[in-house]
Amino acid sequence: MAASRRRHATPGVIGRVRRQAVPEPRVVMALLLLLALVSVMLLDGYLRAEVGDDQRVRTGASADTVPAEVLDGGPLLSFPGGTARTQSVPDRTIVLTFDDGPDPEWSAKVLDILEENDVPGTFFLVGSMISRYPDVVRRMVDEGDEVGVHTFTHVDLSYQSEARVKREIAQTQLALAGAAGITTTLFRAPYSSRTDAIDDYSWPVYERLGAMGYTSVFIDTDSEDWQRPGVDKIVEWATPEDGKGASVLFHDAGGDRSQTLAALPAYIKKMKAKGYTFTTVSGAQQQDAASSAQAGTAPAVGPAQSGAAQGDAEQAAHRKADTASVWEGRALLAAVAVAEWTVPGLATVLGVVGVAVLGRFGMMLLLARRHYRQRNRRRFTWGPEVTEPVTVIVPAYNEKECIAATLNSLATSTHPIEILVVDDGSTDGTAEIAESLGLPDVRVIRQENAGKSAALNNGVRQARHDIVVMMDGDTVFEPETVGRLVQPFADPGVGAVAGNAKVGNRSTMIGAWQHIEYVMGFNLDRRMYDLLGCMPTIPGAVGAFRREAVVEVGGMSEDTLAEDTDITIALHRAGRRVVYAEHARAWTEAPASLGQLWRQRYRWSYGTMQALWKHRRSVTDRGPSGRFGRVGMPLVVLFQIVTPVFAPLIDVFTLYAMVFVDFRASLLAWLAVLAVQLFCAAYAFRLDGEKYRYLLMLPLQQLAYRQLMYLVLIHSCVTAATGGRLRWQKLKRTGEVGTPRSGAS
Repeated sequence: MAASRRRHATPGVIGRVRRQAVPEPRVVMALLLLLALVSVMLLDGYLRAEVGDDQRVRTGASADTVPAEVLDGGPLLSFPGGTARTQSVPDRTIVLTFDDGPDPEWSAKVLDILEENDVPGTFFLVGSMISRYPDVVRRMVDEGDEVGVHTFTHVDLSYQSEARVKREIAQTQLALAGAAGITTTLFRAPYSSRTDAIDDYSWPVYERLGAMGYTSVFIDTDSEDWQRPGVDKIVEWATPEDGKGASVLFHDAGGDRSQTLAALPAYIKKMKAKGYTFTTVSGAQQQDAASSAQAGTAPAVGPAQSGAAQGDAEQAAHRKADTASVWEGRALLAAVAVAEWTVPGLATVLGVVGVAVLGRFGMMLLLARRHYRQRNRRRFTWGPEVTEPVTVIVPAYNEKECIAATLNSLATSTHPIEILVVDDGSTDGTAEIAESLGLPDVRVIRQENAGKSAALNNGVRQARHDIVVMMDGDTVFEPETVGRLVQPFADPGVGAVAGNAKVGNRSTMIGAWQHIEYVMGFNLDRRMYDLLGCMPTIPGAVGAFRREAVVEVGGMSEDTLAEDTDITIALHRAGRRVVYAEHARAWTEAPASLGQLWRQRYRWSYGTMQALWKHRRSVTDRGPSGRFGRVGMPLVVLFQIVTPVFAPLIDVFTLYAMVFVDFRASLLAWLAVLAVQLFCAAYAFRLDGEKYRYLLMLPLQQLAYRQLMYLVLIHSCVTAATGGRLRWQKLKRTGEVGTPRSGAS
């Protein structure tokens, strides 16, 4: 079957089915997942006053533009007919007001006290808190208490733009509509107190809100319970003088309110004993309006508004929200609920990922050091030297740029080899170039285009020797590579050997990034997996196999796009040992553009998922298969899928913290993680004998290249989850990786 017609299914339906291109919407879906994460974080940050936070509080401003009658008036400020009017709380009447709620603990206990003493309260609620604790708000309304707007994020509105003021009010009203199906006409500004504290900056805010129909509620007495001065002081400071009525301020959220809870019953009993009654803001407005009407006067600024004042006061503060507002409010509450559960959950996952990443670094360093010391000590040997000839299989599909360099490098091999070039239906003259070189011991086998796995299997069938080396058509070997690669076969338990693949075109930025990845990630990983006996992948660029082992497991499978991972796991399950030969170096041409890099890594990650799914039953198998399933499989899933998928959280959370929380602390934390990675990379470079100058690219790699790898993996996960198909993607080659010198680095 033609390679262009073969495709691979998602893990749930792995089989030999036809390939087709991945639909572009899946790329969009992967990006949307990241966008959703960022949006949820921003919403949660907005609710917690991290995003858009403004802690400025204005003090000491002049009040030249504020009418004197307002400054000296009562605590209830409204604007009927566009004219400012203040109202006072009637004598021997208390309006209990509470700021900064709702709170699931303190507000609920305050409501219990009010219910036990049969007195109402007026609660000025913060919209973000309403969104998080709507049940408490519903209880307030159901029990006959009044609620008012205390902005959405508790900012000083005198510093905010008109648009921000409207948004703070509208969002709080939406939250109220979603929580209790109502809106309110009551408003209290954060950090406000008595009317005599209104200044030239806050006065325009009250005027605008008054024009929108809001009554701004101030106070007469302040319990100052937020200072926690003691129960007696709270009761004393909240008590009005000489039997006067008062709007009294307490708090039901924003900190430890245990003293408030202790003082509130005592205060209510004291005021009742003095002959006081308790009412809501609306109740006080009605009483004041009625008193003014009977006296024939109205406490207003400007023309008398007695009739209008009475009519306005008789209307309750609560309004039934319209259907659209209710559903919008519920949508807001749902979004907040998602954020409330998602962000802490992600933070927990972040902690686990962080521990896993650091644990992986620690494990790699320890095991890599042990592996290096074990394999490089003078007396180490795999057994008698392997000198028998081997077959090198080179699958080639349109490799005209690279095939000559590949074969010329093999021609310098110090180990006796037979070279099989399996031309997989090339249309660019690859086979002709291979034949024209006239190199000894080179056979060119032509086949119709059937894919890399089929080409490798064809080569295995026609190999003349018991050990076969597989390499890519864009890779070059050092003269000693084959000899070093096959020495582990002196141990009869070894069924396959992974070589050390290196990036040959590392002069560009993208090449340098991949070079760091190959040395730090791939090769440190292989040292670790070697000692643990669960090597997951023999790289297609440089690997050796016992021919009988390959035949025993059915050859290179066409079920997945990662035939190298597939056969490696199959060998483990068959009881064959797979090891790593660090000195068997091969130089491969890495993708030279971001687009080609994306396609290559997308195929790798997707193919790895296919292979893991295909061999999932090894987790419950017995013997060697079960050992890999219970040791190697979890490590691969954790370190190559789960951890990388969630690793972007580290960057997203760090960036968020830098912008909205604490830039210095967040930057230091990021630099600390970078230092750990730099140390690991430096050690990996030392083990591989690489030049340290490439590590100068590591910070930029973390900022740019790593993000691309995250998106690739997320894209692969989305494709697997949505049942996508992925075609084999031939990368464009330049042939710039020439024949290497012995021991080149």
